Amino acid sequence: MRRKDREVTDIEMILGFVSRAKFLHLGLFDGKYPYVVPLHYGYEYAEGVLVFFMHCAKEGHKLDLIRENSNVCIELECDVSDISGGEIPCKYGSTYASVIGQGRAEIVREEQEKIKGLKLLMENQTGRRFEIDGNMAATVEVIKVVLSDFTAKARQKSN
Repeated sequence: MRRKDREVTDIEMILGFVSRAKFLHLGLFDGKYPYVVPLHYGYEYAEGVLVFFMHCAKEGHKLDLIRENSNVCIELECDVSDISGGEIPCKYGSTYASVIGQGRAEIVREEQEKIKGLKLLMENQTGRRFEIDGNMAATVEVIKVVLSDFTAKARQKSN
């Protein structure tokens, strides 16, 4: 990371960023060019491993790409606001907090894990817990991304 002054290593702060963000950008390999798609997500963290769950239609381009190459990256951000530079263009910027990571994606097949992923997604997106059954889970695909490596950084507004 080039800007060590913005690096965040405290896992509780990083999980706060993950909790506050509402969209995750999933980067996939698509031949000559990357393919990036924004998705709602749920997550869990245990023993240094960050796992994201996303849902999508039962078929589509991102599923085809995951089947071809399960190596992925994610990016999410929160706490974004403009910083005015007044009359000096180079003083403009923004505050932010972000997490970037690399890992592997899989299409979840086991019903109970799909249900768990969908419950985590709904809780992260709404702050509420929902009951989800096998019939509901069967209507979508659930993508699970296990991050093998992730970093975070933030720029806070200076007073």
